[in-house]
Amino acid sequence: MDIIGRYRGGLGAVVSEPDKGIYDAMNKGIDLATGEIIGFLNADDIFADSGVLGRIAQVMEDRQLDGCYADVVYVKPDMASVIRRYRSDRFSPDRLAYGWMPAHPALYLRREVFSRCGKFKTDYLIAADYELVARLFGRHHLKARYVPDVWVKMRAGGVSTRSMRSNWIISREIVRACRENGISTNLFKVCLKYPMKIMETFQH
Repeated sequence: MDIIGRYRGGLGAVVSEPDKGIYDAMNKGIDLATGEIIGFLNADDIFADSGVLGRIAQVMEDRQLDGCYADVVYVKPDMASVIRRYRSDRFSPDRLAYGWMPAHPALYLRREVFSRCGKFKTDYLIAADYELVARLFGRHHLKARYVPDVWVKMRAGGVSTRSMRSNWIISREIVRACRENGISTNLFKVCLKYPMKIMETFQH
């Protein structure tokens, strides 16, 4: 908060208070947002370069689009050494049953999408972002554009990449999210994506 205080004059709303978890906090952010387009830059994440937001704005000049998304790279603590690249071009709505989604930190949506389709479900531990994507693209058939670009650098070790237990929780929550949104899947299908993730460490 001391650091944020130095930049308060250039910021919108700033809230620091107890919440009911990550997704409750994100929902508070959505409620406070005044811009037309919403994205989330989480703790330990940084934009890949200073031109990212300008490029997003340019893409979203197409009024037919509900959103856009790109790639992120996982990096070591020095924020310079890339561990792997999360390629969002592997996502398509017909791959939701296999657990694929666009990289959430590089997903930008019009604010009205949340008003029309709802916000994050707070009863998910880790995969509420996946449930939101399943709802938006599986049930509401949002129109979004993939951009072959890196928009965000993420330090490895976040809540969704922490351990095998986290992967197990995510997989079970993905199955639940699919079923809640009318997408037929099972744990075997969802786990098929993990070999592809391992391959990404050799392809960045």
